[in-house]
Amino acid sequence: MSVAVETRTRHPHRQAGAGRRLAPYAIPLLLVVLAATAIVALTVGAAGIPLARLPAALGFARDGAADAMTARDQLVLWSIRIPRIAATAMVGGLLAAAGAIMQGLFRNPLADPALVGVSSGGAFAAATAIVFTDSRFGEALHMFQTELLPLAAFAGSLLTTAILYGISSRAGRTSIAVFLLAGVAITAITNAGIGLLVFVADDRQLRDIAFWLLGSMSGATWTKAAILAPVLVVGLAACAFIARGLDLLVLGEADAFHGGLDVERLKRISIVVVAAMTGVAVSISGVIGFVGIVVPHVLRIVIGPAHRLLLPASVLLGAILMVGADSLARTIVAPAEMPIGILTAAVGAPVFLAILLRQRGLASL
Repeated sequence: MSVAVETRTRHPHRQAGAGRRLAPYAIPLLLVVLAATAIVALTVGAAGIPLARLPAALGFARDGAADAMTARDQLVLWSIRIPRIAATAMVGGLLAAAGAIMQGLFRNPLADPALVGVSSGGAFAAATAIVFTDSRFGEALHMFQTELLPLAAFAGSLLTTAILYGISSRAGRTSIAVFLLAGVAITAITNAGIGLLVFVADDRQLRDIAFWLLGSMSGATWTKAAILAPVLVVGLAACAFIARGLDLLVLGEADAFHGGLDVERLKRISIVVVAAMTGVAVSISGVIGFVGIVVPHVLRIVIGPAHRLLLPASVLLGAILMVGADSLARTIVAPAEMPIGILTAAVGAPVFLAILLRQRGLASL
């Protein structure tokens, strides 16, 4: 009995000690890994670019013997691949940071934007736009479908969040429990709506809806990367602002309040930030799961739970995961492309199960 008790008390200290030792090196190491992942992503795809030709294609060197090939490489890189990698990295960072904020806010490691219907709200709005612009009622808007799709998804995510916040707020206070339960109900409603749209859609619309729901970065452009960039910058600033409050909230709302934290203000800011991050990400990539759950989980084990470091580290690791998954999606069935949501689920679900089994094993010691 005493051995079991001693083992239980030792494990948290060993984990905390390991986290403190790794924490100072986390951000530089993740930046190096992200740079290496991006370089690899630049070279792979249906139009492969060998590493030896990469400096000339990027404009850092000139190969006089292969000007035609260099021009082709530059066209591929600057028109397609670089904006796609930039957008993919930012989508991954936004999804991972949104998951980390939500887990800290709800004090629940299973919390994720998809859990409360933010992602499904955006997906329902996008599916509605696909079906409507292809119908005779929306024929005049069909030529603008590419531009309307991200706007519809963003609006759907924000509207879902506004509804959830209105349901869960009363007399200036927000009930997290009601917020979660309302999110489950909203998710069921939006999924029913998506099912109805799938039922009435024709073959082309059905393919577009399925591709959106599975997630893809195939439509990434410089314009979409420019939309993501300011949201990421503002999101990072918001993360720095709320990090201390999320750390205090771990103690419980009452203790956090007595520690000087305006709990209701923290809830409002966090919910809006999560909605904005998730809405913009979904508007560009479609629905991509497990990034917001797995990335914060892994980082808490490695570097500890302090949000001052956890939030920026989540952005970087989320970017690494998404860029790596997108590179694999572009090559595994080349010249076709696999939806990235399939790969994130295939990788994220086993990792998530392994984390749960590991925690159960520690708890039983």
